[in-house]
Order: sequence, then C-alpha cells, then structure tokens
Amino acid sequence: MMNLLHWRLLIAVADAGNVSQAAGRYGITQSGASQAIRQLEDNLGIQIFVREHRRMAVTAAGEQILGSARRMMTELETIQRLSDLARHQDQGKIRLASFPSVFASMLHPPIDAFRRLYPSIDIVHLSGTDTEIDTWLNNGAIDLGVVLNPTDHRQAIPLGRDEWVVALCTSHPLARRATSVGIALHELQNAPFVAATGGCYLHGQTIAQQQGITLNDVRLTVQDWDSAYSLIREGMGLSIVPFSTVPDDAHGLRILPLAEPLYREFGLVAAEPTSPPSAVIRLIDHLQGRFPY
Repeated sequence: MMNLLHWRLLIAVADAGNVSQAAGRYGITQSGASQAIRQLEDNLGIQIFVREHRRMAVTAAGEQILGSARRMMTELETIQRLSDLARHQDQGKIRLASFPSVFASMLHPPIDAFRRLYPSIDIVHLSGTDTEIDTWLNNGAIDLGVVLNPTDHRQAIPLGRDEWVVALCTSHPLARRATSVGIALHELQNAPFVAATGGCYLHGQTIAQQQGITLNDVRLTVQDWDSAYSLIREGMGLSIVPFSTVPDDAHGLRILPLAEPLYREFGLVAAEPTSPPSAVIRLIDHLQGRFPY
C-alpha cells in the first residue's frame, strides 16, 4: 500500500539523483528506500527510475507521475499550513453581552451559524442592562456588547432598531384609537403612567423628557417587563415600551404606535483594546453585513 513516505521518497530520489541521499533525508536505510521505490513502481505498474552511471534517471512516464506528486505534496503542505493557522485562530472564548430581547430576535441565528463554522470557539452570552454593558465594555469584562444608540466613534456593527409604542389596557379610552392615527406624546402628559425601564437608562419616561414632555402622573416604576405588562393589564396606567418587549400573549393589552415614530437603535461594539483576539475578529467579520438595517 502506498503512503506519503513513498511519494516523498519519489521526489527526494528524483531531486538527489540517488537513493542513498534520499534515504538519509528521511532517516531510513538505503535498502529500505530502494524497497519503497520498488513498491511504488509495482503498485503503479510502471518503471519510474532507471540507473544510469550511478545516477537514478527519471523515465518519461516517471516525469508525469513526478509532476503530479510535486503538486500533491504542495497541496498537502498548504493543507497543513491552513490547519496550523486554524488551530491557533479558530479557538478561544468570546464574552458577548446583550439585552435578552436583542439576542433572541437579532443575534441568535447568526451566532448559531458562527458556532457551526467554528465549533472550537466558545461564545458565552451574558444578559445585562445598557449601563451594565457599557461598564463591562469599559473595564474589559466582555469582548463584545450590544449598546443603545451607539455614537459613530464606537464603530458599532448596526444590528437593527426597535420602535417605541404605547401599551395600555383594552379598557382604556385611548385603546379605541385607530392604529393608523397613533398616540401623540402630549396626550400622555397627565395620564396615569407606569414607567417600565427594563433596567435601562433609556425608557418611556426619559423618551418623553427628551421630546420635551413631562409625565405628571407616574404611578409606579418597575424594571421587570412581565411585571410592567401585568400592571398595564390591571389598568394601573399606560406605558411607552419597546415593541420587542411586547409579550406574545398580548391578551388584555392594546399596542399602538406613537403619532410621530421614535426608535432605539442597537449596535454591537468591541471592548477598547486595540488588538482584539483572533476569535473576536472572526465573529466581527462573520456578522458584518448580515443585518438589513
């Protein structure tokens, strides 16, 4: 049976012109090398070498075989180099933090595809608020983080945007409003309001303030989205919430757009070090251009 040593000896004998030097190159005896060459010729059914004046000359058929053998060994070396490179680059651990709703709706499919391509790279997903993620990015606790409304200098990968909507119980007078009309922010100024934050600095109350509207009747401030929607269903108040947080089971809720749409934008940002690990670069390259927004 032929193996790589047979092909390496074939090339070495052709280059050196004798079996002895070729054998020494691979640490085997001259007789062992001669036997390997004979095995190769027997398996191929052709004569590759002829002895001429103490030199091994290559036959015409042997020249053709030799050319293919050289190309084969070149390709094998290329495969080995690529394997060595992949072994060093395609492994490691990436710590990625995001809001749960963003990971589920935007990042989960491309991350799953990346894991299939690079099974030796471990992606650890952490959930956090916007302020927590910014802190983790700044102190290097994570490699990548989803941030809200990233500035240009952060060179974020844009992931998408989320529309701010009004959530109210179905018995609320405004619930009869047509979706095509929406609700103006000034209409909420004196309405009972549940400030649902999701743990983020940017939430319905701050959104209204940024638009010059002060909400005068904030009944409760809650961080947990489930709790917020339970309070809204009970008629405690209405709220301005990100559309991505609206539960699948919206029974008892009416979700209406703002008359003048407002959005929160998401971007994936790398921690500050100038030279990210190769695994992080792989993931960034994989995610570039995958999001329509």
